[in-house]
Amino acid sequence: MNIYLIIILVILIGKYILNTAVEILNIKHTGYVLPAEFEGYYDAQKYQRSQQYLKEKTFLAFGEDAAVLVFTLVLILSGGFNHIDKFARTFHAGYIMTGLIFIGAVVFIYQILNIPFSLLYTFVLEEKYGFNKTKPGTFILDLIKTWILAAVLGGIAFAGIIWFFDKWGPSAWSICWVALSCFQLFLVFIAPVLILPVFNKFIPLPEGQLRKEIEDYARTENFRIQGIFRIDASRRSAKSNAFFTGFGKFRRIALFDTLIAKHTKEELVSILAHEIGHYKMAHIIKHMTISILTEGLMLFILSLFLNNRYLFGAFGMERLSIHASLVFFAFLYAPINMIFSVITNSISRRHEYAADTFAVSTYKNKEAYIRALKKLSVDNLSNLTPHPLKVFLQYSHPPVLERIQAIAAKPP
Repeated sequence: MNIYLIIILVILIGKYILNTAVEILNIKHTGYVLPAEFEGYYDAQKYQRSQQYLKEKTFLAFGEDAAVLVFTLVLILSGGFNHIDKFARTFHAGYIMTGLIFIGAVVFIYQILNIPFSLLYTFVLEEKYGFNKTKPGTFILDLIKTWILAAVLGGIAFAGIIWFFDKWGPSAWSICWVALSCFQLFLVFIAPVLILPVFNKFIPLPEGQLRKEIEDYARTENFRIQGIFRIDASRRSAKSNAFFTGFGKFRRIALFDTLIAKHTKEELVSILAHEIGHYKMAHIIKHMTISILTEGLMLFILSLFLNNRYLFGAFGMERLSIHASLVFFAFLYAPINMIFSVITNSISRRHEYAADTFAVSTYKNKEAYIRALKKLSVDNLSNLTPHPLKVFLQYSHPPVLERIQAIAAKPP
């Protein structure tokens, strides 16, 4: 039996078993007693409802993961990738376009598989718990927009990678790395003005006390703001959030309209102080640097497996190609990617604590920030007591209770 096939099957099934075990542990770790920190924010009934939401969301994820695993195993063992490759070659469109058709077809098939679960999540689970505000028309339009953007941006990236490797062979990994890094940095700059507005309306926050408070705080921290916007998130969900995006003159502060409706101006400024802390301490740059470095390693390892006959044999392929190498390598790279994910999540959690410290030490209203964290957790029915293994493997933010306890311990 092909050794690569054995390795890939072990990776796929092992990953599913690990994720399932972690999620089961996470469900069992939920506590029935409301943490003292959240008394007055949760009543017993709503807290129990949050735990039920976690369980139902997890069970739905179980179903999706199982469907994807079974479908992937059938696709590999039946030679499905070879049939997709044959289909792509029937167009006789040149090696780059053939590669894009192959990759696009694989991605499209998995997107179609995902649709029933997205529908269940949005219109059944989220609807049941009062989160869903998405209309069927918006759901369909979002799907189409996502596919178009993925086709355009993904097509540019994959076309470049295929061309570089075809022209210079395995040694092209460094050129691909530089080109892909530049492309990603370009997207970071243009996303706030060209990509994000495709899905949401960015409405300038009107003059008033909230805008003044934000601008006054930013001025005291010597932090230039290019725009403060309210986005119409309530068209899709009742959940709340806020984020910064872009750099330089493209940098924007985005506040969900649901967030503005549920929080005081002091709470909102404290949330933004946390986000400003990430910028002031260069966390965004550090994360981008780590991402670029890991992508370089990934491309180097990929170069070692280009047109590997044994790897192609595991998928029942009749012909070698760069485009199929990209897809097949992703299966082998999954364990390495998980290791990097654990490391970057650990760094991210430390950065969150640091940004919390920045927020309470500069805005000097830790009570408002703690209230904001509690409200966000309650409004989004967040899990207050995740299992430590779940946190270690998957959480980019520390559990909210740990954050609140760390903030409360800081001097006034």
